[in-house]
Amino acid sequence: MPIDWFCRPRRRRAILGSVALGAAIACLAAAESGPAGEPLSLPTAFVRASTDLAQHFASDDADTAARVTLGPGGRDLRVAGDLMEGVSARVAALLAAHPEVRRIHLTSGGGFVEEGLALGALVAEHGLAAYVPDDCASACTLAFVRGSQRYLGTGGRLGFHAPYEAGLFGQTFAVDASLERAAYRAAGIAPDFTAAALAVSSDDIWLPDAARLLQAGVVTEVVETDRFPDSTLDDDASPQAARAQVLRNLQVLAEANPATVETLAAWYRDGYADGRSEADALDGLQQQAAAHFRHLFRHADDATVRALGHAALAAMRETEAEDQGACEAIAGGDVVVIAETLRRARHPAPSVAALIAHARRGSGTAEIAGSDRAKPHRRARHGSGHCGARIEAVRRALERPVQEAASVLRTLVLDGAQPAVAGIASP
Repeated sequence: MPIDWFCRPRRRRAILGSVALGAAIACLAAAESGPAGEPLSLPTAFVRASTDLAQHFASDDADTAARVTLGPGGRDLRVAGDLMEGVSARVAALLAAHPEVRRIHLTSGGGFVEEGLALGALVAEHGLAAYVPDDCASACTLAFVRGSQRYLGTGGRLGFHAPYEAGLFGQTFAVDASLERAAYRAAGIAPDFTAAALAVSSDDIWLPDAARLLQAGVVTEVVETDRFPDSTLDDDASPQAARAQVLRNLQVLAEANPATVETLAAWYRDGYADGRSEADALDGLQQQAAAHFRHLFRHADDATVRALGHAALAAMRETEAEDQGACEAIAGGDVVVIAETLRRARHPAPSVAALIAHARRGSGTAEIAGSDRAKPHRRARHGSGHCGARIEAVRRALERPVQEAASVLRTLVLDGAQPAVAGIASP
């Protein structure tokens, strides 16, 4: 969810239709008075006319307002999208119908100040914990800081800047920030942090790091992605969105059999609905994709298998010193880890995507077996192991003629049983 904007709405809507802006300014200057009963100055009238006309010609808020849904088990409420008029009312109705809700997930680039404040009041009234898995900016922070506990996911961001009113043609006009200042003060946020946040220009954004947020009392805890139910489909839980998430997380699947991607997307979507954590979802995707690719390459031609062996050897050498767990996974034929390792290292090894395409042409359409869709378990990352022996075994296998090398690699690398390496690649 991209960080967007923090806008103070004006409830009064103009009814000027297509009247020219200049005429609107003149009418407002003559018809409206300032605090002392004097007509508005032209600059003030211009701001008033511009903001009123911007609202008059704006698209219906309902088309862009945040999606509000109840999570699995009825304990998590999810708000994803812009905090437009009516969002807090929908949240209030849902909370009234489901008093068991204990936590709100917030993913929003901002919205109307009044909606942020109203949503924050509901969070406080119901004693909800607030969780930001991704981005929560501007007006969204007014709701977040009212949480009884305030959790920020690793990689999540909170964005701050001064409020404004939106005018025509992309204009923005600064407004008094007393409402925002009072909300942050009531939440116990450090005064120096509040001052810094509201000093940021409305066309800029401040993204404090986690340490600063913890220090100022904005966040009470930074949590890993295995702590709460997954929120990656909060703004769109359709099959198409699930497929996009799968491909975003595992780019190597772009070359896989489309039916396999659809199977994984359905698994991902079902897990989201059941309350699976984001960490478990990603681990499960990786394991199922790895099993799929092992099966695919076991049935590929000898030259393709040997080329995969060279890619695996390069990837193992990249990970041997720092991540023995990844090195062992690569030695076990995890094509997902091979591809990601070589991508990060920008290694000129054979293109894994091209090898997958070759393997698919040679072996038809491999599907994910039912046993490959087992409950995910985490791959341990550790600092010791026997990856050096596996590297040597693969290196020696690759010195053989193509047919012999492929035969050894199918047993050494592509056998999910992970056989002992001693002597398997000996001449």
